[in-house]
Order: sequence, then structure tokens, then C-alpha cells
Amino acid sequence: MRTAHSHSPDTPAPDTPAPRHATATLAVTAAATTLALMNYTAPMLTLPATAEAFGTPSSAQAWLLNGTPLGLAALLLVAGALADAHGRRRVFLLGTLALGVTTALGAFADTTALFTAARIAQGVASAAILAGSLGLLADAYPSGRDRIRATGVWGASVSAGIALGPLLAAVLSLADWRLAYLALGAATLATAAAGARTLTPPRPERGSGGPGPSATGRGDGPGPAATGRRTDGPGPSATGRADGPGPSATGRTTGDARPAPSPAGRAGGGGRPDLAGATTLALALGALLTALTLGRDGWLRPVVGVLLLASAVLLALFVAVERRRKDPMIDLGLLRRPAFRASTVGALFTGLAVIGLFSVLPSLLMRGQGVAPLAAAGLFVLWSGTSFVVALQARRLAGRISAPYQLALGFVLSAVGVLPLLGTVDAPAVPWPRLMAGLVVAGAGSGLLNAALPRLAVDSVPPERAAMGSGANNTARYIGSAAGVALMLALSATDPDTAFAASAALALAGAALTVAGSPRR
Repeated sequence: MRTAHSHSPDTPAPDTPAPRHATATLAVTAAATTLALMNYTAPMLTLPATAEAFGTPSSAQAWLLNGTPLGLAALLLVAGALADAHGRRRVFLLGTLALGVTTALGAFADTTALFTAARIAQGVASAAILAGSLGLLADAYPSGRDRIRATGVWGASVSAGIALGPLLAAVLSLADWRLAYLALGAATLATAAAGARTLTPPRPERGSGGPGPSATGRGDGPGPAATGRRTDGPGPSATGRADGPGPSATGRTTGDARPAPSPAGRAGGGGRPDLAGATTLALALGALLTALTLGRDGWLRPVVGVLLLASAVLLALFVAVERRRKDPMIDLGLLRRPAFRASTVGALFTGLAVIGLFSVLPSLLMRGQGVAPLAAAGLFVLWSGTSFVVALQARRLAGRISAPYQLALGFVLSAVGVLPLLGTVDAPAVPWPRLMAGLVVAGAGSGLLNAALPRLAVDSVPPERAAMGSGANNTARYIGSAAGVALMLALSATDPDTAFAASAALALAGAALTVAGSPRR
């Protein structure tokens, strides 16, 4: 039963004053997230030059784009679990440092394999940034309108990174495409240094009855006090009575998720990462991406069918591994929560339908219409810039429309915006007005998605599992993204319009599935 302190994920809780260091936390996490997404999207404009430099055949070019999403999807859940167990600040800073180093090193790659390996490493580092950042924001902004504003800014930083990455790459590639990665590496290392100075480790909570990570004051713990007690809103209490939907400290739960392991239990287990789960998930995704990449040469070939079957078997094995672990990197019981399901499905289809298409659109326009890299970057900025503005303003919808329905609206706008793109790649001349109008509408849809997903990811899980919720949400997003990129490249090889139609259909499917089972508002 909910008490007076509980609240729906879609209804803002009474405001809890944010700590004084909250603004610095928001600035650093938003900056690192922006750089991670800039690194993610930079290859969209450098793909033709990179493929030419490495002699990459068209059938393998998907890997130049998919290295980072593969690393992200495989390690985000592990990063979330490590952040909850060992400290969100620590995992976030290590990820930011690693991203700076691996991005700079990737600039010196001279083969497709080495560049792809560097991109996978960058995805692993980005996983630590994304999983830790939302957890840090959940600590800095406990509840209320301030949290909605903070997650809105974070969502806008995603849109900003998506927009600025191709623009930076287009400008610097006029001299050398490698300069974009050197610049991003240097900026990320500077952000890591700034974060080490400004991110304040959590202070010990008065009356916390035991040694817990919070009690050390070093930021090495899971965020909330080791007692599992939270005084600012819904969540577990030290007495074993939950004040809201979520597990109690005794292991009894009033919500839908299974009891969470105690912080001390995690520490006692050494906080060991779920390597078996991470390995099976990575192999399942790798098999899927390889099947989609090879599908462009024939979907009915035996090798494609074998790879798809292997992906399904490995995914089932991943689920079995997670069910057997006492402290899994993803608590599958959370899927019984409608808000968590909506968050996960919304993230998956955002990757499939939206990120998948717009990751390859600049390359399609450059090759099909001969659009210059800077012009292609400008069109991409029109889409992602609109997304950035809408994400910032979407906080005004809080309390008026539930997050799942905001996701559905975003998917519908994305589908409507993609439809005018039909015929633009093969047209005798670029239909600029139609192309730009479609990008603006699709960008608005993307902005609604980017604003709703982080809020729902954090609010749909118990407070002590904020990093797990963030990791699960972003894992779904980048699994969808990696699969979407491979699918769109395969479909566009024969007819770009097939890719546009598939994107619109997937977006509408995402809208329908997101609201299925959600409470009506």
C-alpha cells in the first residue's frame, strides 16, 4: 500500500531541496554525456573518409559505426551494477578518463579492425559515464521539480552531443578526419580532470548505523546510506517497512521487483561484475549485428539464419544466467513494473527506429545526392538541434501527460517526420524544403523521447537501483541502435526508401508497445 510519501513516476513528488553541489554535478555529468554522444555520432560524417582510408568494403562498414554501440550495450548493465556497488562518482570518473584516452588512441588506428576495437573500448568507457551520470543526478536531485529539470537538462545534453559530433567531424575532416577524435579525446580528459575536482563525494548520513560506503564519505558506496534508509521520499526504510514501491532493507518488498541485495552484501561479494551475463549479452548482440550486416547480401543465406538462431539462444542463456545470480546486473523482476517496461521498450525502439536511421542518413545523402559533408552536418544539426530545444522544454509536460504517453507522442512525431524523406535520396535534385520540414518534425519527436527516457529510467526503479535503471535503459537504447544501424544500412543498399519506411513502421510499433499496459492519464 502506498503511503502519503509515495508518488507515481509520472507525478512530480514534493520538492526536496537539492544539495549545494548539485549544480556542479549537473554541469559535469551533462558535459561528459555530451562528449560521449559526440564521440558516438562523429563517425556518421567521417564514415566515407574512414572507409576509404582503411579500404573497408561496403559490407563491413557497419562495424565502423557499430563498435561503440556494441561496447555500450554489452557493458552498460555491468557499469550500472558496479556504480551501485562501488560508487557512482568513481565509476563515472574512471569512464570519463578511459573515454578520453581511447578516443585519442583511436585517431591513430590504421585498419578497420583496430579502429573498430578502439570504438568498442570507447563504448565500454561511455557505458560507465552514462550509467554513473544518472545515478549521480538521482543523488544530487532527490525528488520533485528539480529532478525533472535536471533529467531534462541531461536529456538535452544527449541531443546536444548527437548534434555537435557530426558538426565537429565535418569541420575538422576538411583537414583530416583523425583530428575530430584527437579533439574529442582532449576535451574528455579535461572534463575528467574537472569532475575529479568538483564532484563532491557523498557525506556520511547522520544516524546511519553501520559502516557503509556512505559512512566513509569517500563516494565509494551505492548512493543512499548503508542502512538503506531514505528520508526524502519513497523507498526502503531501515525497519523493513517500505514507504513506497520498492524493496525494504529486510528483503521484503511491497513493489514488483525482487528484493535488492544490501550494499554490504555487494561489498561482501567483492562487487564482482557479472562477467557471465556480460559475455552472453555481448555474444548475442555480436551474432545479431553480424547477421544483419551479412543480410544485405541475402537474407535467406544459411549463415544469416544460423547467426540469428545463435543470437536468440545466447539471449535466452543471458536471461537464465541473470535469474540464477543472487545479485544480477539486471533484476528481471523489475520488468513487472509497467513504468520500467515502458522505459525499456521505449529505449529499445528509440535505438531501432530513430538512432538507427539518423546514424546513416548523412552518409546516404552524401553518397546519393552528393551533398557536401558540411551541408550534411547542417541537416543533421537541424534535426538534433530541434531535438535539443524540445528536450529542454519538455519539462512543461510533466504532470500533464504521463511519461509513457510522452514517449508515444515522440514516436508518432518521428514517424510523421520520416515520411517526407521518402524519395529524397534518389530525387533528381535535393528537395530541400521537404527534407528540412521532415527533419524538424522528426527532431521534435526525438526531443520528447530524450526528455522522457531518463526521467522514467530513474523514477521506475527503487532509489538504490537508480544506476541499474539507467544502465538497463541505455543498454536497451544501444542494443536497438546497433541493430538499427546494421538494419538500415542493409535495407538502404538496394533502396533507401525501404529504410525510411522501416524506420516509420518501427516508430509506430514503439508508440503502440510503449503505452500498452500503461495507466491512462
